[in-house]
Amino acid sequence: MSKKNTSVIIADDHPILLKGLGDFLRDMDLTILCECPTGGAALNAIRTYVPDLAILDLEMPEYTGIEVAKACLKENIPTKIILLTLHKELYLYQQAKELNLSGYILKEFALKDLSKAISKVLNDEQFFSEEIFDHVQKVSAQKPEDNSLTPSEKKILKWIAEGLPTKDIAKKLFISERTVEKHRSNIISKLNLEKKHNALLVWAQKNKDII
Repeated sequence: MSKKNTSVIIADDHPILLKGLGDFLRDMDLTILCECPTGGAALNAIRTYVPDLAILDLEMPEYTGIEVAKACLKENIPTKIILLTLHKELYLYQQAKELNLSGYILKEFALKDLSKAISKVLNDEQFFSEEIFDHVQKVSAQKPEDNSLTPSEKKILKWIAEGLPTKDIAKKLFISERTVEKHRSNIISKLNLEKKHNALLVWAQKNKDII
């Protein structure tokens, strides 16, 4: 598929970034069908227009870019999706791979990567920013032992992987819930995880074999 006459929907909740992205894509001779400020608007536009390509911010009101991609996959919408993100988190990268997204680009490298990504995606290839691969390889190579986890932190990590809530972990260790939360915070720091909801749970469940 050539770039010319390629239809695109873009979404970002930051107006300046949305306008800049639209101008950048128009300079590439892409046809912008809709510029959306929320994930909900983006999903509705994709359902309505079924564009060749959707370029979405990962974090948006109503629905995240990941949630929009999941909905499109569930509804068998053929639109190719590229996510723009500030995050290098391993679990987000894994979600993108599992959803068979066409592209996953770090915003800080968007100007460098976007044109190349679109060319690849329109040729039915995938594109992920090289910096994401570098980060993923670094994080994947890490084991808890490499990050000096204490015996208590290792126990807590195992129980987190089993889905135990903070209250139950506190009872098992005969410590306060506040102390468990402090341990969780320390583990997140040692594993270089972002302080996102469920980030530690997702990491623990995906890395049970090395805990």
